[in-house]
Amino acid sequence: MVDGLVSGDDLYDHSKADPQARAFVTPSGILGAVSDMYIRLIPTDLNWQPSPEVAGAAVAYVAGLFSGPGDAVEYVDYEFYDRITLIDAGENTSQITCSRCRSDISVDWLGDVVRENGGVSFDHLDMTVPCCGAVVGLDTLHYDWPVGFARFEVSAMNPTRAQYELDAQELADMASIVGHPVTQVLAHY
Repeated sequence: MVDGLVSGDDLYDHSKADPQARAFVTPSGILGAVSDMYIRLIPTDLNWQPSPEVAGAAVAYVAGLFSGPGDAVEYVDYEFYDRITLIDAGENTSQITCSRCRSDISVDWLGDVVRENGGVSFDHLDMTVPCCGAVVGLDTLHYDWPVGFARFEVSAMNPTRAQYELDAQELADMASIVGHPVTQVLAHY
């Protein structure tokens, strides 16, 4: 572990990464980008944070989940945020529903909120929704694919194993390690 970073290949030095490694050639010879998948683990209390030592133990635990034969993970890392931060699901999120009037809200609206806010970290989550004009918390909206808001996360980039996401026991073990219940956000970028 170096600065909270653990790789499936022991230590992954991103400075030595081949920039072409994130691309592929299609059968027609066109260079295309490879997308990334993340498992993002966050506490259920959006303000809660563990100690850095506990965060390191959580990273080691998650990295170990992807260390069996045929398993892999590009890297596992933790991040502390100064403010409540949107932990999004990337391209997995395609629909948002208002928690007040149950109308659909365009995903583009959330993108606009993030841009107007200057990023994905927020001082408060209360926003006026475009459908009914109500002020609701971003964390109370209904997303078709789980997202979250947190000041701490552990993320695993491009994990591979027979069962992709963490199961209930693994989430319970993670909660025991960090000392707080956790949930997962599965993201695709």
